Amino acid sequence: MSIRKPLEEQLVLKQTSLRTHRFTESVIREMTRLANTYQAVNLSQGFPDYDPPEAMIQAAIQFIREGKNQYAITWGTKNLREALVRKFKKFYGITLDQETEITVTCGSTEAMISSLLAIVNPGDEVIVFEPFYENYGPDAILSNAIPHYVSLIPPKSPDEFWRFDFSKLEQAFNSKTKAIIINTPNNPTGKVFTKEEMLFISALCQKWDVIAITDEIYEHITYDGIKHICMASLPGMKDRTITISAISKTYSATGWRVGWAAAPPEITKAIRKVHDFLTVGAPHPFQEAAAVALDLPDSYYKNMTLDYLKRRDFLFQILTQSGFNCWKPLGAYYIITDFSNVKRAVSIQNDSEFAFWLVKEIGVAAVPGSSFYHLPEQGKTQIRFSFGRKMELLKEAGEKLKKL
Repeated sequence: MSIRKPLEEQLVLKQTSLRTHRFTESVIREMTRLANTYQAVNLSQGFPDYDPPEAMIQAAIQFIREGKNQYAITWGTKNLREALVRKFKKFYGITLDQETEITVTCGSTEAMISSLLAIVNPGDEVIVFEPFYENYGPDAILSNAIPHYVSLIPPKSPDEFWRFDFSKLEQAFNSKTKAIIINTPNNPTGKVFTKEEMLFISALCQKWDVIAITDEIYEHITYDGIKHICMASLPGMKDRTITISAISKTYSATGWRVGWAAAPPEITKAIRKVHDFLTVGAPHPFQEAAAVALDLPDSYYKNMTLDYLKRRDFLFQILTQSGFNCWKPLGAYYIITDFSNVKRAVSIQNDSEFAFWLVKEIGVAAVPGSSFYHLPEQGKTQIRFSFGRKMELLKEAGEKLKKL
């Protein structure tokens, strides 16, 4: 056996690319599989467990019946691109050309990797704030970028928010920096980058000729009077920003796989080349239905946010009462916590052990904090919960967490 194993490992290395050995499969999706195995309440993966708006569903059915089931234009249907032009103008005051500045993609996930592959050359550096959404690390590897991580600092008191050290971010920029990834509102922290922070980042991007890639998929989910700021709307940034988003979170349609990247014309040309040969295009009838969703009235966004606010406050109270040290999110629908003071977990060594114990013994699935850091030990006492669920499911999770 001791001889056979090295031979098997050599064969695997010979048959597969080295880049695939530098990252694992998604930890988040693995936690969903474990939740299914142990029939646990799934507060791990970030999908809403309720249907999209009825108008959006009916539109999809209509377009399927009308025969819009073949390829759309590779970079997106005209109706959706026009709806996106209206959306950017309405919410951010940005004027886009739907022919040259918008690419419709298979979700924001594809938008991110297509964007990186479109702009990065081997050896280019990409700045990433951590904790980060777990895709960004593999995306950097797949695009042959060198990631440069800058830490977000957790609050020390209830009246503080996640922040970053301005001087450390400034030190991260250099002549090799090609891009910076900004996820706001942020997954997993719930941080919403302030205008002061965004202006500071924009000044550095202009100084060093760096492209800002902003993942804004939670753009309409903010709390406590906090407003999302679109980087492309700031002075001097429209021509050096790739704005990424999707219908997944705002309209509860993660399975429809419709996202977009808005960028200057020359960058859009490159993104479209990669997108064309990566996925060809997003599902045609769902694109048409997404165009309908983007024109929903303002009341839709207001009611959605109020619903999420109730869920946030409910789960935050449950987790706090269960012994978790929680950082209250200002956006998105996640709560990242420190489980060091959870009494029944004192003998558990790290976040992975805790997450497995929680799903198996308590019946609640969450995500190990280490999956959000480039050095796993930085998240060894952290765990992330999603409150993007129906209230009855959150209440069921609350009953189970009382065991703690």
